[in-house]
Order: sequence, then C-alpha cells, then structure tokens
Amino acid sequence: MKIIIIGSGNVAYHLAKAFRENKIAVSQLFGRNKIDLQFISKDLGIPFSTDTLAAADLYFICVSDGSIAEVSHLITNENCLVAHTSGSLPKEILDGNYRKASFYPLQTFSKSKNLDYKKIPFFVEAESKSDLELLKNLALQISEKVMESTYEKRKYIHLTAVFACNFVNHLFARAQEISDSQQIPFDYFLPLIKETTDKIEILAPKLAQTGPAVRNDERILKLHEALISDEEQLKIYKMMNQSIKKMYEL
Repeated sequence: MKIIIIGSGNVAYHLAKAFRENKIAVSQLFGRNKIDLQFISKDLGIPFSTDTLAAADLYFICVSDGSIAEVSHLITNENCLVAHTSGSLPKEILDGNYRKASFYPLQTFSKSKNLDYKKIPFFVEAESKSDLELLKNLALQISEKVMESTYEKRKYIHLTAVFACNFVNHLFARAQEISDSQQIPFDYFLPLIKETTDKIEILAPKLAQTGPAVRNDERILKLHEALISDEEQLKIYKMMNQSIKKMYEL
C-alpha cells in the first residue's frame, strides 16, 4: 500500500515519524513549504515534492482546517482513500470522487518534542467497513488506543481537548505573567503542575480539586483579588472561582 502525507507542519511531521518508527512506509511528503519539507525529508528519510503529487492508495491531509477543502482538490485519483487529521471537521469536507475518512490523533504536537506514539489516542471514521478496518489496523500499529468516532462525537472530543489542553496552557501563561512580575522563576511551579497532572491519572479531576475556592475560603479569595492589578487576570480569577464554587455547590 502506497501512503502519501500532504502537509509540512507539526501533525504531518509526527504522523510521518510515527509511521517510520513502526516500519510503515511513506512514499512521499507533499506540500508548499519547501524548507519545512526538506527538514522532514532529511530527518525521516522520506522523499518530498512541492510540484508533483504522486499516485497512492492512501493520502493523509495534515494541513490547517481552513486549507483542507482546497488541498483535497489536488487529489484526482478516484481509486484511493483520503483521510484528514482534523478533530473539528467532517470527512465530507474532502472534495473529490475518492473514498473519504478521518484519522484524528488526540495530541498537541511540536516538531521539537519527542512523543510516545503508543499512548496517543487515534479516532477514526470512514465511509465503509473495509476502509474503517484498514485505518483501525494502521492506527493500532502506532497506538494502543484506537477508537471509531463519528463526526458528532469527534466535535465533543475536540471541545474537551480545548478545555483540557488549550485553556489550561493559557492559564499557565497567565500564571507566568504573575510570577515574572515578582521575579519568581516559573520553573519553581513545575513540580506543582506535574503533581496536579499526575494526580488526575488516579483520581477524577473533580475529586482532585484543591485551593481556596473549593474550601470556600473567602479571606484568601479577597486577598488574591486585591493583589491582581491586571483587569483581564482579575476577570479570569473571579470566573474560575465562581465556576469551582458552582461545581461543588458552595
């Protein structure tokens, strides 16, 4: 089976790397960004092109959500399977006379960060049982966690990921603003962050909650509010505490 990956960003890089580590051959990398493609090609030993998209049995489109439909037009082969890797778009966004699917890895990716692909969940969807099994079997060569998922369910998976990852990282950035303002190294807080994330591997997040809001400690809450001079930070602080209190009916 000939596989081609379209794209040169973080998802394309890590998908190609995951395939290579599990001895799944990728015939070509294709995209517009020659510099990024050259980097991936050299690192993983996969040929690339910015001009000619080769024929293949399976194409993975690993580009931004806004570019998927446009890029999908480039595939003129009707006897193939095409899968995008978006968590927030249906497989029907793919615009061609080929078989359509989605192949969504639930992870945040950076080229500079090594990952244990065995632990990354993959959510797959296809138009036929045979294509679904093909994608499941391919994903199972990479990961221990593979699940069939409709677009409706995948939308909620993506929403959950935004809460669990993107919002949390934004709070890290806000926290660093405060620590930086007081010349406190942010890495001093990393053991606290790690303990929090380690804890939710054995406890449900709701059971792991600590802090002044869940204790309904109004003295500490008012003290903190008085310390915050940034209006946006104060809005976030109050909103988060209100949400915690409501969850625990305080």
